[in-house]
Amino acid sequence: MRPLFAAAFAAFAMTPQPQAFGPLSREPSVAGVRAYYGPGEEIGSIDARLIDMARTSIDMAAYVLSDRAVVSALSRAATRGVHVRIYLDGEEMTHSESAVSAIASTPNVELRQKHRSRDLMHMKSFAVDRRILRSGSANFSVSGEEYQDNDLIVIESPELAQGFEENFERLWMRVDNQRIGAR
Repeated sequence: MRPLFAAAFAAFAMTPQPQAFGPLSREPSVAGVRAYYGPGEEIGSIDARLIDMARTSIDMAAYVLSDRAVVSALSRAATRGVHVRIYLDGEEMTHSESAVSAIASTPNVELRQKHRSRDLMHMKSFAVDRRILRSGSANFSVSGEEYQDNDLIVIESPELAQGFEENFERLWMRVDNQRIGAR
């Protein structure tokens, strides 16, 4: 039995493994991934739980931010001392105004919006503590999280979260951004 196993293992080890190509060749990361689909999987509560896990930082890019549960979770995180940065689309601010005004004066929260243009800031993503990335098609709104056909992907990977953070920093530092609130 052992010689047969050794021969099979040697044959497997010498078999060429398929190489990643195109966009997959760029990401050699190992990650824990969970996918959720709505309506029906309580996407909004998943967002709030991820935000409640934060200990040091949350960087969020939000096309729409109107879900009170998500805003409350962001406020709780900031009150715990978590540094919260939220980047919003300028064209969709009318849908986010109420939620934004509720959190704008909270210590540890910084808000910026993209300068209004025909080019949307259409992301619905955030990173928690530079190790967990939330992404997907669901807006941070009750309709986006509870009623619409959407997905939400949670990835636990410092490497992949870093890729989001680098892109977020580029968005955040645009010279024509508008600051919201006291900061």
